[in-house]
Amino acid sequence: MITTVLIADDDPIQRRLLEVMLRRFGYQTETVDGGEAALARLQAADKTGVDLLVLDLVMPDLDGMGVLERMRERKIDTPVIVQTAHGSVEAVISAMRAGALDFVVKPVAAERMQVSIKNALRFYALEDEIRRRSRKAAGQLTFRDIFSREDAMGRALRLGERAAKSNIPVLIEGESGVGKELMARAIQGASDRRGKAFVTVKCGALPPTLVDSILFGHEKGAFSGASEKNAGKFAEAQGGTLFLEEIGELPLETQVKLLRAVQEGEIDPVGARKSSRVDVRIISATAQNLIELVKQGRFREDLYYRLNVFPITLPPLRARRADIPDLARRFLARFSAEEGKRLRGLSAESLAMLSTYDWPGNVRQLENAVFRAVALADGDELTVAEFPQIAAHVAGFDVRVPPAPPPVGPRDIHREIVRIEVRDPNVLRMLDENGDVRRLEALEEETIRFALTHYRGQMSEMARKLGIGRSTLYRKMKDYGLDEADDGVHAA
Repeated sequence: MITTVLIADDDPIQRRLLEVMLRRFGYQTETVDGGEAALARLQAADKTGVDLLVLDLVMPDLDGMGVLERMRERKIDTPVIVQTAHGSVEAVISAMRAGALDFVVKPVAAERMQVSIKNALRFYALEDEIRRRSRKAAGQLTFRDIFSREDAMGRALRLGERAAKSNIPVLIEGESGVGKELMARAIQGASDRRGKAFVTVKCGALPPTLVDSILFGHEKGAFSGASEKNAGKFAEAQGGTLFLEEIGELPLETQVKLLRAVQEGEIDPVGARKSSRVDVRIISATAQNLIELVKQGRFREDLYYRLNVFPITLPPLRARRADIPDLARRFLARFSAEEGKRLRGLSAESLAMLSTYDWPGNVRQLENAVFRAVALADGDELTVAEFPQIAAHVAGFDVRVPPAPPPVGPRDIHREIVRIEVRDPNVLRMLDENGDVRRLEALEEETIRFALTHYRGQMSEMARKLGIGRSTLYRKMKDYGLDEADDGVHAA
């Protein structure tokens, strides 16, 4: 999804000039003519979020300083760049103290505004990532730290907020890499166990012979090699939360003991003469279908129903594409700081490509891809060239790796040069996969589809620009199955 910039200015000419400038940079823009309208748009729950606010300081209803003050009161943390026709040191200081990230004087040069926007987005992403990681380390991560623009993720977050209000066992389901541990930490951070121990157990990585010992602990001399007493993960999580990742990987023998711990709140350390009481909140996670494991006899049915009291399913990243730019910017800010590189952001083409890719490895794969791109980067922003492996799988981006020249000697080392060609998505493709000219029907259908999106379903405008009558356009859309495929078709 393209970065959305909200422009708040009471001067229609200045609004239009800035809107044209930002769209040329590749940003999506919205405009309002006053401070009250800007606040209403920032708080609109039925619209996609705003990534940046360009705010005029002098407006009749509510000026820029008033907007900044109300944003602080209402805890609206959207980054702000203020602009005015009358720049002064006092105005700059006041705006910065009120929360603005940068200050420009009208008329602002295009290069200055582009740098200002990139810096503001980078600074906000880095600041937000630092705050989030700090709260995560302190066991105080909350649902405000998991930002999403998608309804599917929003529903999961609302379920998590409900689960946090009690000690009910939670089962988090979802593909690998979607952020199940992050959800578990947010549930704890929003509960009365906030700040207490959060212990993670990767069930699939436990040695089969030591599973019971690691989970429930053991006494000294309980088995060969047990030279010291071990408290176990349940005891470590006392008063806090035990997060069991990939719960379906636990052996059946251990599942019996886990069932008792969940039901009775008691554990039996290996070699101990009596049970121990524990006060632990259990949150489990799995990327598998536990019902299928139950049918196959690999997971106990009674344990499944004990753990699956409050299920939460996290959507894959391909189902929440609107979140990809925000996630990519946060990862970029963190890795560029860790690697000591001054990267201002990602190019519009790279964001478009990342938002199109399906990400089978989900958020974890995106994180690793950005890390690799930061390591490869030589310029001041990430471009498509830094994501060759992703570009190879996205239509519209060609990756060509020429064969290495033959070695001249045994010690010669040749470096592969990867050249990436980015095709403009607005250019109609004339050849098919076999190199033949595409049929006229296919070209016509693709043109109408593009016009339908470009003019947002305004049929009169589409017909006029395409040079055909409205009745003809309706007939062709029906022929191509477009009359019912898009709910945004308007007759006006």
